[in-house]
Amino acid sequence: MSSQPPPVVIYSTAVCPYCVAAKNFLKSQGREWTEVRIDLDPAERERMVASTRRTSVPQIFVGDFHVGGYDDMMALHRAGKLLPLLDGQPPEVSA
Repeated sequence: MSSQPPPVVIYSTAVCPYCVAAKNFLKSQGREWTEVRIDLDPAERERMVASTRRTSVPQIFVGDFHVGGYDDMMALHRAGKLLPLLDGQPPEVSA
């Protein structure tokens, strides 16, 4: 029984080098994502800020888990926790 990997959502803007870097990294891992352009949709910006309490982009979600920005994603990857998360394993919650 194989489960589908959770959806990846990236909140981004057109002129954001970290957004490009995040998408390039995910592409290098063979992953797909949904991009939400907050510069084109103010309601999406409000939704992002409400759910993350952050105003910077990118803001990356894997399923319901808020990874954070590009640096947060890369730190999670270096810790060996990003790929299991992308494969559908629940995130480890540190105490």
